[in-house]
Amino acid sequence: MKKILVTGSNGLLGQKLIEKLSKTENIEVIATARGENRLPFAENYKFVSLDITKKEEVEIVFDTEKPDVVIHTAAMTNVDQCETEKDACWDLNVKAVEYLLEASKKHNSFFVHLSTDFIFDGKEGPYDEKAEANPLSFYGWSKYAAEKLVINSDVKWAIARTVLVYGIAHDMSRTNIILWVKNSLEQGKNINLVNDQWRTPTLAEDLADGCILIAQKEAEGIFNISGKNLLNPFQMAIMTADYFNLDKSLITEVDGTKFTQPAKRPAKTGFILDKPIAVLGYNPKTFQEGIAFVAEQITK
Repeated sequence: MKKILVTGSNGLLGQKLIEKLSKTENIEVIATARGENRLPFAENYKFVSLDITKKEEVEIVFDTEKPDVVIHTAAMTNVDQCETEKDACWDLNVKAVEYLLEASKKHNSFFVHLSTDFIFDGKEGPYDEKAEANPLSFYGWSKYAAEKLVINSDVKWAIARTVLVYGIAHDMSRTNIILWVKNSLEQGKNINLVNDQWRTPTLAEDLADGCILIAQKEAEGIFNISGKNLLNPFQMAIMTADYFNLDKSLITEVDGTKFTQPAKRPAKTGFILDKPIAVLGYNPKTFQEGIAFVAEQITK
């Protein structure tokens, strides 16, 4: 049996990981999150409340559970909030990683760290794993600082970088571009979508699969785990409207200058997936397939 501890189990990715891992043979699953367990099922995993910004809590949980693998998904990911609440961002995105790495070293745990395309400036995307980082936002800097901690640690590690994750949370607590476009158009609302920010949007289930492949193989190094289609939000909205047969005339194409946000966004990121496909056997859905997947979950 391999024991896998997941941080951030109440988050979108965390939920998908626990759901998939709890159905995987020879895996013992420890779900951790701050506060109470929000998963709607309790079979085949153990939940432990854990605030990863508290070193003592991290030490106690690791000493008790002794995980073989840690998949660290917990983070402050609201880019604008990170810009305005820098101390809280640094505590969760950097200091907590220090505590988790120390505990992982003590117990010889393989450490899988989730990172982001926002470590790049967006001038030369799509990026491979060897591309040079140059963050534009405090969020990006916090995640890049955490990567450096992981790379320079004395633990066996992998970094899974991802892009614009979308999917359906169990309690429908989180929106995403597909749901937002669908709901807005069904209500007859006019919506503005930018055409000058390019991403490879990632279905949460695909990201979970990529993380599990890394964890099972204990594959070391950096891996790009994203969707395969390079799209801008306007294109994503049009594809969503087409799938649900909604009125595309309500969608207006604009550029990023129409929006004022505290944090700068990279213009063109997206990932090249040659390495995870070759090394892990990673095989993500197209965005079109992702829309269909989400649509099926909505109707359940």
